[in-house]
Amino acid sequence: MHGASRLPGLRIDHYNLLVPDPDGEGFLGDRASQTAFRELLETARQHHRTGKDPFGKTPSTELGKKEIDLVLVGGDPDAAHLVHLAVEEYARRLVHVVQVFLAQPQWKGVEKIVLGGGFPDHEAGGLATRRAVCLLEHADVDVSLHPLRHDADEGGLLGWVPLLPRTHRDRAAFLAVDVGGTNIRCGIVEHRLGKHPDGGKARVLEVLKWRHADDAPSRNEAVIRLAAMLNGLTAQARTRGIDLAPFVGVACPGQVEADGTLSHGAQNLPGDWEQPFKLPEALAAHLDPIDGNPPQVVLHNDAVVQGLSEHRRMRKTRRWAVLTIGTGLGNASYSNR
Repeated sequence: MHGASRLPGLRIDHYNLLVPDPDGEGFLGDRASQTAFRELLETARQHHRTGKDPFGKTPSTELGKKEIDLVLVGGDPDAAHLVHLAVEEYARRLVHVVQVFLAQPQWKGVEKIVLGGGFPDHEAGGLATRRAVCLLEHADVDVSLHPLRHDADEGGLLGWVPLLPRTHRDRAAFLAVDVGGTNIRCGIVEHRLGKHPDGGKARVLEVLKWRHADDAPSRNEAVIRLAAMLNGLTAQARTRGIDLAPFVGVACPGQVEADGTLSHGAQNLPGDWEQPFKLPEALAAHLDPIDGNPPQVVLHNDAVVQGLSEHRRMRKTRRWAVLTIGTGLGNASYSNR
């Protein structure tokens, strides 16, 4: 089902929690996105008064992640100081968002929070999230933060293993897609459920990535390019002798409805992806058959899927949640049953 909420032993309680920002026009979660970190760095640079800007004239929104990270490992001292200022303020904002989320009924009783998205994988992001862990401990907040144990780029693909329909589990692998505000990733996922029923040993066999933000495609162009990537993976699986199921799991931002539409929250995607547009139908129309069968395309929220990639590690926790720190801040909460 699109946007499924109940799985064996697990309930997806809520996702896409939107808490209005009392000091702004948007939502509170926007304060703890990767975009917010860049804005904090830009503010620190504007208040820098000890000579030239160590980052030059490039706006913080256009700085590469590696460019920011390198100053923390032996780069310009002034630049490192500015990044540390942004890190400290960002950590405080993240802690505040966590505290407010925990006060909402949708997150009541959450004991552990998985931190996903691309930001914690980098030096500055990892430093910021570790600082947030310390601040939460000092504030005596009864929750623990846990970075993804695997690469965030794979989390949005591996999380489809618990969502894989039983009718497709007799095949060794399937196709998965993670659509973000900047990139689209497609992969072949080997679920290995026969040997490891909890999905904890699943692995990504092949990945294709497209940075669509650089190309600014229309919605139709994005769908066609995505289909071409998936068809390429299908051909590769056939050549390599991978037993591929006729199934494609697509994770993307927004509120997923049972009919395969997005009711809101898809504003960072290329073109208008919200109702009445049905991505699963539009994508399926361009996909090649797999072993003679048209692929089944199922849609779910990207934060939900990334959080599910850590289900094995959280299986003994009664209530847990995920925050995905990327272009925006995705979120979801779960209960083990």
